[in-house]
Amino acid sequence: MLKIVVAHSNDPDSLLAVQEVIGQCTDALKGDIPQAGILFTAIDFDHCLILQQINQAFPKIDLIGGTTDGEISSVLEFQQDSITLMLFCSDEVEIHAGVGRQVADDPIAATKQAVEQAKAKSTATPQLCLTHPESLTISGVSILDGLKLALGEKFPIFGGLAADQSRYQNTYQFFQTEVLSDAVPILLFCGKILFSHGIASGWLPIGKTSTITKVDKNIVYEIDNKPALDFYRYYLDELPPSIEYPLAVFAHNETSFYLRAPISFNPEIGSVTFFADIPEQATIQISEAGNQDILAASQASFITAVNNYPGMEPAGVLFFSCAARRQLLGTKTLKEYQNTRNILNTDLPACGFYSNGEISPIESSGETQFHNETFVTLILGTR
Repeated sequence: MLKIVVAHSNDPDSLLAVQEVIGQCTDALKGDIPQAGILFTAIDFDHCLILQQINQAFPKIDLIGGTTDGEISSVLEFQQDSITLMLFCSDEVEIHAGVGRQVADDPIAATKQAVEQAKAKSTATPQLCLTHPESLTISGVSILDGLKLALGEKFPIFGGLAADQSRYQNTYQFFQTEVLSDAVPILLFCGKILFSHGIASGWLPIGKTSTITKVDKNIVYEIDNKPALDFYRYYLDELPPSIEYPLAVFAHNETSFYLRAPISFNPEIGSVTFFADIPEQATIQISEAGNQDILAASQASFITAVNNYPGMEPAGVLFFSCAARRQLLGTKTLKEYQNTRNILNTDLPACGFYSNGEISPIESSGETQFHNETFVTLILGTR
């Protein structure tokens, strides 16, 4: 059995908000004792107070989480300036937390520390990792590479990077009662967990395929041996590179790709800077999408996850969407979650957030990738 409950409050007062969330969880638990949880909050709350209150209400819980660019739940749907909490109870699945600190100094050591801490508490085999790490002090690709090294190249890892409502100043990560920055908290699910996922963005590659020929992590200097800015000007004329036209980066074949969104450019040397690293010699195409395509992707992601769920009775669902999608969708953002409802005949407890980068395999048995501008659905259960 895996029981998942979700609570959500948009009360602007930290104490009243966490009291409301604890009350909703207590009612839904009906006497069951949670062993782990994940908390998503807006940046301006008193996070220490919130974590202390949750710890007092649910002692010994393994809790991670962090700040976001917007919160999602089956209770209040899409909100900003809110807190939402998902709790897990199970007699078949062990769920343990770990944290790595000062990840910017040494991402391999920090991610190894987090994984070893969580593994040390487990008596069962790890099956799935959730993470909500730092986004501003270090590349999300470096964090993911560290987790892959610690867990295995094809171990399934899901989550999103912490955010701060697009201020790009400071994000917070949560571990038990600690409020951290520059950290990588994880939850390891061990034992008889069933899960499935779906990802979709809405963007479609267009135009010719090209090759990244000179790059330093997330700064692309040359595409097809010409200034990277010339590539964008071929398609956009004098329009600057923007999040509306990310690059599709092809991972292993001609149809599977992840997105990289441009954030700035240097007209003097012709370079374009992206939200995350792109490998040299990667095959890329420019991509485009309308708002309806972006909205349709959340439903497509959810349907893929539902169709691939290996059991009969999922217990809950997590969503990870991108802050750039929220910026482009504006007031229509709430439709992303609404498009996932009514697909099933039953109401699934749901929780999620808008992130500074999403983490998920592209395919069910494939290697986990770091994404921009993507909607990820993760369904969990034991039956």
